[in-house]
Amino acid sequence: MVSAPTIGVLALQGDVREHLRVLTSLDVRAVPVKDAAALTGVDGLVLPGGESTTISMLAIRWGLMEPLRAAVRGGMPVFGSCAGMILLADTVLDGRADQEPIGGLDMVVRRNAFGRQVDSFEADVEFPALGDEPIRAVFIRAPWVESVGPSVEVLASVPAGSGDRIVAVRAGGLLATSFHPELTGDHRVHALFADIVRRVA
Repeated sequence: MVSAPTIGVLALQGDVREHLRVLTSLDVRAVPVKDAAALTGVDGLVLPGGESTTISMLAIRWGLMEPLRAAVRGGMPVFGSCAGMILLADTVLDGRADQEPIGGLDMVVRRNAFGRQVDSFEADVEFPALGDEPIRAVFIRAPWVESVGPSVEVLASVPAGSGDRIVAVRAGGLLATSFHPELTGDHRVHALFADIVRRVA
């Protein structure tokens, strides 16, 4: 019998408990990751929603930024939601000058693209990789993806402004959504990520 993989949730700031709760409901061991030592003990990692600048600054202050980058370069599966998507982007628009992403996904992400807190919304989003039934997506001060490189697969888009905006992407073991799947009862995004982790582990 193959043991369940261990998936960490970066526990510097943001909706850490919500991701841990969803992951625990799946057949995985879910643990908070607060330092480089904890990072070495996980098979995959979730970068939660929250405030991307704060998470970045805390990762640098606590000596986690370079280990996180090394984990991504080394092939660790990582799922980023909302702020986590921003952290995984190679290029961030409308971020602070001192904001440092982890990187790994060849894409350009616009921070707070859908507007301020008052502009938060929910929508049913077509997400073919999860099946025929749309996923209910919660967007809170959400980013969107302006463009992707050839290595990045677009998984979902929504109409906004002058056209469709990319809100979910994947490249190998890296997965990112601009919405918060941990805030609904639909756990298919987390299940997809858990499957990715199992295949790599």
